[in-house]
Amino acid sequence: MSKLNLTTPLTFEPIFMERMWGGRRLESEFGKKMPPQRPIGESWELVDRPEAQSIVRNGPLRGKTLHELWTQYRDEIFGDIPDASRFPLLIKLLDAHEKLSLQVHPPDGVASRLGGEPKTEFWYVVAADPGAELYLGFRDVITRDQFEKAIRDGTAADHIHTIRVKTGDAAFLPAGRFHALGAGNLLIEIQQNSDTTYRVFDWNRVDDTGKQRQLHVDQALQSIDFTDVRPRLLPHEGELLLRDNLFEIQKWNLDSPREIVPHEQFAIACCVTGSLRCADVDLTPGEFFLVPAELDDRQLKPISEGTTFLRITIPNL
Repeated sequence: MSKLNLTTPLTFEPIFMERMWGGRRLESEFGKKMPPQRPIGESWELVDRPEAQSIVRNGPLRGKTLHELWTQYRDEIFGDIPDASRFPLLIKLLDAHEKLSLQVHPPDGVASRLGGEPKTEFWYVVAADPGAELYLGFRDVITRDQFEKAIRDGTAADHIHTIRVKTGDAAFLPAGRFHALGAGNLLIEIQQNSDTTYRVFDWNRVDDTGKQRQLHVDQALQSIDFTDVRPRLLPHEGELLLRDNLFEIQKWNLDSPREIVPHEQFAIACCVTGSLRCADVDLTPGEFFLVPAELDDRQLKPISEGTTFLRITIPNL
């Protein structure tokens, strides 16, 4: 039995991020209590960064930060996973009322050289308006010099590969993939613990003061994988959506009670449809909880029909 005597999964307070491309869908679809009258683009659901900390909102650890859990109760909560100075994932909800900038996140070697952080990510489409798109990779083969000229000419958007998406689609975005999120998408994003983004083109948008957002063309050109042509969405094959050395993501249809992971392993669950319960904590769509490694009652039970959720784990390499 854990010295913490944890009897329920851990839930956390979301952190809302105002974005010029955001909307109010996290409130209307998920019932999030957001700041009034502001475009909220992101809800950071699980984060351990110097500038942002998830706070436990239930149980004996209420008020503790995720970083405190990571440093003080590593074995009890997270079990045997690879060491890191901070919890290695950042999990968000994204509401793209408008399309995001064309951008890239740097791979490992490039990130360290540029003073940034590497960022590989995964997108799960919770809801998509008719005609919603993702922008992933290049439409055709292009060289760095050719693309640099396109950026200077203002035609970078002509070279992005567009994919029409629907609810339930999923995409893998390894670091270095040129990409953007199209308007009308509501996503779950699971990513490396990083906040480094290099913008290439922002559709000539301006903020309330008439100023355009900063671009990072030189850094982006060093980070983009120019061999990444016409990538595809992840295939729908059983429960496994993605297995990577950074994270594994499964989607379960929960029609009967089921143990989320064996004892001494931790997992994060995000409800997609329906509702479920673990111990005395319920999840509804857009809500997350963390099942600690030493929690005894780790059985998930559907509360309503048609319950689905994402199971997020970190491989012990």
